[in-house]
Amino acid sequence: MSNDLTRRTLMKSAAAAGLATAFAGRSVAAADEPLGIALVVPSPVGDVGWGHALAAGIDPIKAAYGDKVKVTIIENIAEGPDADRIMNKTVADGNHFLIAGSFGYQNGALQIARRNPKVTVLHASGFQVAPNFSPFAAKYFQGTYLLGMAAAAVSKTGKLGSVSAFAIPELITSVNAFTLGAQAVKPDIEVSVVWVNSWFDPAKEQEAAKALISQGCDVIFSNAQDTPSVISACEDAGIYAFNLNSSMKKYAEKTYLGCVATDWSPFFKASVDAHLAGTFKGANTFLGVADKVVEVVDWNPAIPADTMAKIKELEAKIADGSFSPFTGPITKADGSEGVASGATLADAEIVAMNWHVKGVTTPLPK
Repeated sequence: MSNDLTRRTLMKSAAAAGLATAFAGRSVAAADEPLGIALVVPSPVGDVGWGHALAAGIDPIKAAYGDKVKVTIIENIAEGPDADRIMNKTVADGNHFLIAGSFGYQNGALQIARRNPKVTVLHASGFQVAPNFSPFAAKYFQGTYLLGMAAAAVSKTGKLGSVSAFAIPELITSVNAFTLGAQAVKPDIEVSVVWVNSWFDPAKEQEAAKALISQGCDVIFSNAQDTPSVISACEDAGIYAFNLNSSMKKYAEKTYLGCVATDWSPFFKASVDAHLAGTFKGANTFLGVADKVVEVVDWNPAIPADTMAKIKELEAKIADGSFSPFTGPITKADGSEGVASGATLADAEIVAMNWHVKGVTTPLPK
């Protein structure tokens, strides 16, 4: 497994954080005690979504180590002082491996790492790095490009939509790649976005989905919602929809287009292995299709066969590194050049993205 760079997301200063590869140099707890692993997440773990995907990523560790590890999952913890207090308590209680599952946990989690050099901290989508502190994120854009191709192929209106959590680079890149993938099939396609400014707000998510449907959008991307609200609303309306992180197909048996799923177990397992071996070294980790962390699943059979053939061809090229969704020419929504012809954005530029591509009709929030 490779670890090149960096969920919940890398702000513009991430570009200066640098890219690295993964593990080497840290010691651990007493050998006769089980390793305490604590996962803290901002929303309920439930049966779908981000928290669910993180929790599922720990299962192979439990299977591999058995009673040599003790796992604690603390869910629905808002970013801010409560999260800091709870994360500190997990370490005080003897957990030497902490997974801080939201971008807003960054400062508190980093302080814990600095105060406790024998504790290993993994942080979702931040940009800070320390000897025992690694941010991690997924290359969702690789999957959303492919689902954009599928969305364009099944769309009758030429209008697509996205209900998106926060206007942060990780989710901006997901929308942009979705748009570019759709334009590869239908160049004139347009994408409207509603930013709900929440990871978990079922009522607001449903309202946003219905608003997009009323505007003529006939495929909707649920971009980092931890509930199936958007997916269910689209099923009720007969509108295709897809999402990130974990499959929500059971909430939309007919109109589920697919899922950009994440499997964090390769990264989590390697990190625990390194911690126990005393060789962990903090690095900025950005994982995708090639790392078997990102995979598109549950493709809808309504996607035309010729489109699926092209999708599978590009999926293979993404995996072997011969294709990137962010290879130019790419024009920004304001008409200026985003990526020159023949150029490809580096990971550091992708994780700092603060602009939309041409075809996204909703301006970014100020």
